[in-house]
Amino acid sequence: MKLTILGCHSATPRDNARPTAQVLEMKGHLFLIDCGEGTQMALRKNKVKFSRIKHIFISHLHGDHVYGLIGLISTFCLLGRESALHVYGPKGIKELILLQLKLAGVYTSFDLRFRESAEQNVQLLYEDEKLTVETIPLEHRIFTHGFLFREKPGDRHLDIVACEEYGIDHAYYRKIKQGHDFALENGEVIPNEELTTDGDPAKSYAFCSDTVYKEDIVPQIKGVTALYHESTFLSSHEHLCEKTKHSTAAQAATIAQKAGVGTLILGHYSSRYGDYELFKEEAQTVFKDSELALDGRVFEF
Repeated sequence: MKLTILGCHSATPRDNARPTAQVLEMKGHLFLIDCGEGTQMALRKNKVKFSRIKHIFISHLHGDHVYGLIGLISTFCLLGRESALHVYGPKGIKELILLQLKLAGVYTSFDLRFRESAEQNVQLLYEDEKLTVETIPLEHRIFTHGFLFREKPGDRHLDIVACEEYGIDHAYYRKIKQGHDFALENGEVIPNEELTTDGDPAKSYAFCSDTVYKEDIVPQIKGVTALYHESTFLSSHEHLCEKTKHSTAAQAATIAQKAGVGTLILGHYSSRYGDYELFKEEAQTVFKDSELALDGRVFEF
């Protein structure tokens, strides 16, 4: 599981400070999460192949999270894209994009599909044989949700030595890895636990975009491998959180601590601060495994 931070700042784009956008590589997929201004430039800078992006997830319709999307879709058209593009987001994302395409006289060369949500409860957005993606209900000034990407449990690891000792043919290895017991010719059944070891732990990533401190998300994100949680302010400006519907670094760390996550990634910093290390220092007083999102930074899990 690999996460590339394309942008991690709030409000307006600035020199070397792009608004929110991330690329998550997971089980062969390349998911784009939010798409602030300049996202396609950041994709090029980070050498991300446009053609691999088939699913885009938008947390809410504030400009610093979505204004790069129409430009990216237009570029897909210019590049002659043929494969379908799936866009998941709040109700209104389809109208926003299609109106811009209509007024610009642009027709996509590919199938552009939208999945809109207006539900305050958890919604399953995507599922295949390897992973699921569901919404995380958040609270911001407009309808907002985060996203939980979770691998499905993988196959067990084959104990080759044990299989060879029992004279098991290779043709049965696949079923054994899937957890099945094996019956010998004499009728004896060999338990799967004697032929395999535990598979790799399933990884998971929770993206919590703009939101106030919201403790009721903790059960849903319990034990995730990595959590991105907005940290617009330091505690010295906590009084601004209720008005703006944002969180502090300490509040993000509290969510991480209560959920027992592996790693906390901070982001969405207000431009009023010049030293981002202050966010990490504040968070680490609550949750030690706190890291900073920085434009171009790559996390591998």
